[in-house]
Amino acid sequence: MNSYDVAIIGSGPGGYVAAIRCAQLGMKTAIIEKYSVLGGTCLNVGCIPSKALLDSSHHYEDAVKHFEEHGIEIPGDIKVNLKQMITRKQSVVDQTTGGIDFLMKKNKIDVYEGLGSFKDATHITIKGKETTEIEAKNIIIATGSKPSSLPFIKLDKERVITSTEALKLTEVPKHLIVIGGGVIGLELGQVYKRLGAEVSVIEYMDRIIPTMDSGLSKELNKVLKKQKFSINTSHKVKSVERKGNEVIVKADDKKGNEVEFKGDYCLVSVGRRPYTDGLNAEAAGVKLTERGQVEVNDHLQTNIKNIYAIGDVVKGAMLAHKASEEGALVAEILAGQKPHIDYNLIPGVVYTWPEVASVGKTEEQLIEEKVEYKTGQFPMRALGRSRASMDLDGFVKILADKKTDEILGVHMIGARAADMIAEAVVAMEFRASAEDISRMSHAHPTFAEATKEAALAATEDRALHI
Repeated sequence: MNSYDVAIIGSGPGGYVAAIRCAQLGMKTAIIEKYSVLGGTCLNVGCIPSKALLDSSHHYEDAVKHFEEHGIEIPGDIKVNLKQMITRKQSVVDQTTGGIDFLMKKNKIDVYEGLGSFKDATHITIKGKETTEIEAKNIIIATGSKPSSLPFIKLDKERVITSTEALKLTEVPKHLIVIGGGVIGLELGQVYKRLGAEVSVIEYMDRIIPTMDSGLSKELNKVLKKQKFSINTSHKVKSVERKGNEVIVKADDKKGNEVEFKGDYCLVSVGRRPYTDGLNAEAAGVKLTERGQVEVNDHLQTNIKNIYAIGDVVKGAMLAHKASEEGALVAEILAGQKPHIDYNLIPGVVYTWPEVASVGKTEEQLIEEKVEYKTGQFPMRALGRSRASMDLDGFVKILADKKTDEILGVHMIGARAADMIAEAVVAMEFRASAEDISRMSHAHPTFAEATKEAALAATEDRALHI
């Protein structure tokens, strides 16, 4: 039986980063993955393939709608080759997962393929092509999450689908019904809207992206409606029925009236649930919460002192980068270091176009917490870079403490917001004030100038270009 200092169950962005960091710190490390490829949901059926399709569909939309204005003329009809888009998406996935294989070899990490389950607190049984058992002084649970559904919905994975199936459709839907107005539903909805589908979004809450700042929700709602999305908020779905190639969704609107939606595909994107199926956590004595999460303390340690858990399977936002930070943190704790994660500074991003990004407190949170704050906001359309690229929608909003000027939250919607949010994270990590950012030189012309201008607006209302 092989023995290790650390064994990690799950090879997503939490698990594989934990494995690499453990190996870097001199621990003999094993990683266990039940599928034949490493990388978990993010690399295989999540972050990476969805961004590949978002980019491909964005190119198509630009070619159809904007090339002529740029002086680019293409003779003949521009057509969608969905099969090629899916093939390219898969090649991106394959390159990325292949990179993880390389990193495992480079760091001398033993990889086991099969379902890892606890025999006891220090032994893991791995059921793959054959059954093996390994021993580990410390174990990290990084088993991630799976798409959630609603109890009355039957997911046939053909017409009533999850994000996994939406990433490999063989045809562009005529009418895609999306249940859930969160990140996943809006991103995949936009992919197929660009390719010619009619898209109807049904959201239970009173706004889309309901966990983000309401200003972002309002702006994205406006932009998506301009893109001809049908957005239906405050709608409670009560039945989903498939009849042949048609899907019928019935919901009650905010007045209690029944509304019916008919489409050829229905994407169920109502969130994700922690995945511990087959883990046999009880054999190790590991406690799960009522929500099915692995229960951990502030150091991500379970009630069994040598077993830790990270990522989507524990409390907190289900984000790949949050899982990676936690993976590195646990590795460093095991090495005797004292790392720290400020969960308030984990950014959130929606990769629609325009992109949406946020870090820190929302206005709603500050009001609820009775924190006195001031606001600085600047529209993207006032930037030279935005006019040059025809990306005029959106804004950057900075929330700062009314007395100290410390930045408490940054919320942005616009071109490249996913990349721009990093500046805000750095600033807040070092407890910068709005005036600090306002006095830093930002290259011209760039989208990032909106952050400087928003900081100026938050500092005595002195934005220069509006």
